Amino acid sequence: MLIQRHAPMLRPLTTAHLAQTMSLLELTALELRQKVEAELARNPALELIDEYRCPTCARILRANSPCPVCSHPQVSSPDQPIVFLSSRQDFYPASSGKTSLDEFSGDDYPPAKINLAEHILRQIGPELALEDRPIALHILTSLNDDGLLTVNPTEIALYHHVPRSRVEKTIRQIQATDPLGVGSTSPQEALLVQLEILGETLHAPSLVAEAIRAGLELLSPHRSTDLARSIGIPAAQAKQIVRFIADNLNPFPARAYWGEPSQTFARDPNVYHLPDIIISRVNDTDDTPLVVEIAMPYYGTLRVNPLFREAIQNAPEDKSELWQTDLEQATLLVKCIQQRNNTIVRLMQRLVVIQRGFILYGETHLCPLTRAEMADQLQVHESTMSRAVSDKAIQLPNQRIIPLAMFFDRSLHVRSVLKELIAKETSPMSDANLAILLSGQGYPVARRTVAKYRAMEGILPAHLRSQAR
Repeated sequence: MLIQRHAPMLRPLTTAHLAQTMSLLELTALELRQKVEAELARNPALELIDEYRCPTCARILRANSPCPVCSHPQVSSPDQPIVFLSSRQDFYPASSGKTSLDEFSGDDYPPAKINLAEHILRQIGPELALEDRPIALHILTSLNDDGLLTVNPTEIALYHHVPRSRVEKTIRQIQATDPLGVGSTSPQEALLVQLEILGETLHAPSLVAEAIRAGLELLSPHRSTDLARSIGIPAAQAKQIVRFIADNLNPFPARAYWGEPSQTFARDPNVYHLPDIIISRVNDTDDTPLVVEIAMPYYGTLRVNPLFREAIQNAPEDKSELWQTDLEQATLLVKCIQQRNNTIVRLMQRLVVIQRGFILYGETHLCPLTRAEMADQLQVHESTMSRAVSDKAIQLPNQRIIPLAMFFDRSLHVRSVLKELIAKETSPMSDANLAILLSGQGYPVARRTVAKYRAMEGILPAHLRSQAR
């Protein structure tokens, strides 16, 4: 009875806590600072005291000094990083006391974003015929949040007074870009497109296409028996097919890597100037732990004003409700910032272990990893992981600042090798020859995949590279 009586009272607070934590999680350090300064100016129940405490263990610190406990190695293994929250002035200039961020230049903010349509157009642009560009733009502006085409190809053909086959050819070009299957007219078609393209380099169980055509409702693990009966195969084979589809294909292409349909694509990572996270080495050797400092963009300790908490007991009747609201909002903000920090710390503790090679030795050592896989390892929702990664910048030991999202770029290591091959070519090589060379180095990719990666890196086709020499 006690649980039933209190559960309805807790649910609104829990919902508000979750919503605020999610909104804070996707903020960069600069945006979080702006949020805190605005709340300090608005809410009398919130205060920032001039006392330096470790954001993790609450130990009192000297100004601009890392915590001697949290920043000290706790394990002997060099693979385990030292991850801690830091409010060192090395991250950002000291606050001038203003409640705005006017002291920062526009270049210090996260870069502008490009949408899905522009991301795809950049890939197919070099090989797209000039007269087909209006068709491609029509298709790309007709995609929904899932990356699926919302208009009939016949309507596009009639609008541009071209044969339907020409529209379908442009759609096929778009479907082969990153993310695979975008521009399909249905989730079922998207799966079939991905299966066809991935099948060039990935071994797929037999009858996967037949299973997809049998209906998406049969591709649930709980309906593998129905799928087996529908296409006449053993139940064990049906389970294998369902597992393959779940692991490798996505019926909603725009969600393939970005966690949410509204997620957009960052521009050139080199435009970042102020990092949210700094990774450094304990010393110059590679066999020591990496140090990961997560920026706290304000100085001092953020807390609920204890004097305000006492004063609310004697609040005037006409102010009581307003003051109580201020107190609840201040308490919620402090708790949600703590939860945000905890999520980012857990992410970096695991991510730095997985991507240690990339951090130390460069892009060719990147371990292919998706947000969904990381979310599964941390036992959080994929949207939580997407928000934690969104817009964050990270400084590597070589002082290079990159977007945190680069750690989840599954093709970056292959594209880096491809760029090296093209940079060293004595005469322009075709995409087919490049595919052979990549396969010989342990990167089995199809010719069309090479063309896609080359376009993503802004590298011209062989015949145009030859003309440019």
